[in-house]
Amino acid sequence: MDVTVNQGESGAVIKLVGRFDFNAHREFRDSVDRALGQKADVSVDLGEVSYLDSSALGMLLMLRDKVKTSGHQVRLINTRGSVRQVLDIANFGKLFVIS
Repeated sequence: MDVTVNQGESGAVIKLVGRFDFNAHREFRDSVDRALGQKADVSVDLGEVSYLDSSALGMLLMLRDKVKTSGHQVRLINTRGSVRQVLDIANFGKLFVIS
């Protein structure tokens, strides 16, 4: 998986490309640390994620907990296809702003 972190208009944007699974744990954790250093809301761009599993859901929850303690919000953006289905089945719409 490829991960980039950029500063957007509404805060940090973590862009993920490829399979988001346990093998991406270290890259995702490092990107979270970079995004949290910007002390702003965090958006996770899932537009180019081809697959995500339960460990990816756990990593998103970990991000949410870390961001929430700083008083900011996490958004999951550009969700579509099977990625959106997994998020819907997991009821992530109750925990995140999803678009």
